[in-house]
Amino acid sequence: MFQAFTTVLDKCKSLSELKQIHALVITFGLCHDDPISSKLLSFAALSDTGNIDYAYRVFSRLPTPKVFNWNTIIRGYSNSKNPNKSFSVFIKMLRAGVVPDYLTYPFLVKTSARLLKPELGGAIHAHALKNGLRLDKFINNSLIHMYASCRDIVYARRVFDEMPVKNIVSWNAMLDGHAKCGDMVLARQVFDLMPQRDVVSWSCLIDGYVKIEDHKEALVVFEEMRVLGPKANEVTMVSVLCACAHLGALGLGRLMHFHVMDNGLPMTLVLRTSLVDMYAKCGAIEEALDVFRGVSNGKGDVLLWNAMIGGFATHGLVKEALELFAEMQVVGIVPDEITYLSLLSACAHGGLVKEAWYLFECLGKHGMTPKSEHYACMVDVLARAGQAAEAYRFLCQMPMEPTASLLGALLNGCLIHGKSDLAEIVGRQLIELDPDHDGRYIGLSNVYAAVNRWNEARTMREAMERRGVKKCAGFSSVEISGALHSFVAHDETHRNSQQIYKMLNFIVSQMKHDVHKDNQEYIFL
Repeated sequence: MFQAFTTVLDKCKSLSELKQIHALVITFGLCHDDPISSKLLSFAALSDTGNIDYAYRVFSRLPTPKVFNWNTIIRGYSNSKNPNKSFSVFIKMLRAGVVPDYLTYPFLVKTSARLLKPELGGAIHAHALKNGLRLDKFINNSLIHMYASCRDIVYARRVFDEMPVKNIVSWNAMLDGHAKCGDMVLARQVFDLMPQRDVVSWSCLIDGYVKIEDHKEALVVFEEMRVLGPKANEVTMVSVLCACAHLGALGLGRLMHFHVMDNGLPMTLVLRTSLVDMYAKCGAIEEALDVFRGVSNGKGDVLLWNAMIGGFATHGLVKEALELFAEMQVVGIVPDEITYLSLLSACAHGGLVKEAWYLFECLGKHGMTPKSEHYACMVDVLARAGQAAEAYRFLCQMPMEPTASLLGALLNGCLIHGKSDLAEIVGRQLIELDPDHDGRYIGLSNVYAAVNRWNEARTMREAMERRGVKKCAGFSSVEISGALHSFVAHDETHRNSQQIYKMLNFIVSQMKHDVHKDNQEYIFL
């Protein structure tokens, strides 16, 4: 009978099955037998289909829970929606006189990282040291991750440096820590010093460059990985596709898609969403839609739908975005704040004021609180539609201080529709809010220039110079044969600039010739 129960528990697939087995275990008086009770507890606490509260009820009926049982409950709560309870269980464990082991502390450290509470993590660190576990790699690796997640990279590095023996997990945790904190110089140093590297090491480095928006370097590292490193996995490819999307590198993005298919990588929802986002941002909206429609169950998740709706919005395909939103609701995907943000952006492109108001009000009706980005989109909708005064009144009634992007949207609307008086007010507010941004001074200078107030326009440029604000040069990028080339105005730094300007001059001369020819034909009509 005992063996039969353990076999059935090993094959258990759902909480309802577990409850039936549990009832039989109680009926046969086996609920306190250690292997059976531990299996019941593990499934309820740790399984994807389990229930941590049910697990705790099972646990609370054990006469003398062992360390393994305490660890199971602590681990279950650390993974739950209410990770704080893992600390409550730990305190009860100590009061019961049970001594934690090397497996107890990492789960508590993980909880501290999830809650972004380094003070709790530090207390657990001290308790582990007190119990003589200073040299345990499992605990130290968790501590490095926790301190780095809480942006306390000094303590993370101290734990790392004091480890007499490090494994690849230790190195990866430190590399990821520097990357999380945006210090890619130190991240690269750690990477270069690693005695061995795995796919996690390379993925952390690539993702770090993506996070600081050095997308070109991310792609350079990926090319190194293809030559020197292990085979990329789906996590690596998500970061690489993100870099392609931000660079607008459609050719490279397509190559990455082929790489995914050729290497048989699992098409996870995250990877599919990244592909949709990449194609949409690179202008290939039809290819984005093909990838979106390729989801196996025809449903996906809200992130996938948001990527496609956002792609339609970016391309000004308002009708398609709204139709996809309607389809999303039919299949049972619940929209979130990002969904409504994308839809409001679509309404701004299409001048749909009435629809924008409806969507904005839906946020509150469905229990969501509009964020500054939603207000900015709503201001953009009104301003683009020529309702600048209404947009300003809406802005003044916001429950939060206006952001620079919000004021910028209103300023653009004022410029488009010639509302110079309001544009001046908004422009001055922008400079007060963001005095070190070159675009704020240039924006107000353009407001004055548009109404021939040249003295004030010049004053803005001079104020910018006095403050030491430098104008960032705008640049364009073009992808040729998988390589990206960037140019600023009058650029002569490219190695082929002589040929480029020859071709440019030829194109301009042909355009002038065509204009002259058209004018002659018009005269003879």
